[in-house]
This record gives sequence, structure tokens and C-alpha cells, in this order.
Amino acid sequence: MIATEKKLYTYDDYVALTPPDSAQFQLIEGELIEMPSPTVNHQRVQRELGFALLQFIKQKNLGELFYAPMDVYLSPTNTYQPDILFISKERINIIADKRIDAAPDLVVEILSPGTAYYDLKKKRRNYEAFGVRELWFVDPADETVEIYASINGKFQLVFEAQTTGVATSTVLPDFSITLEQLFV
Repeated sequence: MIATEKKLYTYDDYVALTPPDSAQFQLIEGELIEMPSPTVNHQRVQRELGFALLQFIKQKNLGELFYAPMDVYLSPTNTYQPDILFISKERINIIADKRIDAAPDLVVEILSPGTAYYDLKKKRRNYEAFGVRELWFVDPADETVEIYASINGKFQLVFEAQTTGVATSTVLPDFSITLEQLFV
């Protein structure tokens, strides 16, 4: 048996994809990973959480909120498209014309069967390593929310609930949302 070497893709390979094909992929540890279209429940959760976050952030003039597809460039072999991402106004300089050029302050990944492995394992590890301050995993199928805060450079679970409860941000003081609001 002949072993073949796996190609390591870079950001240059990623941006060479022809739109709209590029919106269907993320570059995760040098692999081009195809992302399936989100489900209706995924979109509902993204709408509810995104709307609540946007209102809060705009009202308090805290920074910028973006939704997928928006490229977040972490390294030459890692470019992700988080479902929701927040950048504080103190770090607004990381927003470039076509991408975000560093780790956002807050990332929300809404889990889907086709992407959960990458979100929970590889992307989580890299979000931690590259300095995301807060990471939310929202699972529409199980109606669960987990929130991790970066403490001394390591993610610590600060909130976990299913179906009911109040999810509160550590990065956005005073922002909270009930799981009942989230899972309509």
C-alpha cells in the first residue's frame, strides 16, 4: 500500500475558491471542510440570539456583531465562519474589508449534525488558543446552551443548561437571554 500525503490547504487556497462555493467551506487546521446549509431550527436560534445580542450591543454602543458567512482569519490554516461573532469597540481595528483578522471577543457556534465535531473539538481548541474570550455552544436539537469563558488562556465552563434557564455573558456585562426565548 502506498501512503499518500494529505494536502494542507492555506488561506490563499481558501480564497481562490469561486464564490459562492467559498461560502460553503471553512478552513479548519489545513482542511477545507464543506459546511451543509443550516436547518430551520438552526436559523431560528441564530435569529433569536442574534436579534437580542444586536439590540443590546447597539443600545450600549459596545462594538460590532456579525453573522455567518463572515470569515474569521486566525492563521494561514484556520479561517472559520462562526454563526455569530462579536468584536468590542476597543478591538474594532481587527475588522478588515473582507474578513476579521483576529479572534473575536465572543463566538457563538450553533451545533448541527454535520458540523458539531468540528465545532466542539477542532474549532473549540483553536478558539481557545487564538484568544476568543467567550464561546457559546447552542444545540437546537437538545435545547442546550454551554458557555465557556477564557480564564488565564483556558476555557472554563461557566454556564450549562437544557430547555430552561438564563444564559448570561461574561464578555457583555448585563446581557442575558432565557432558553425559552432562544428555543421558540
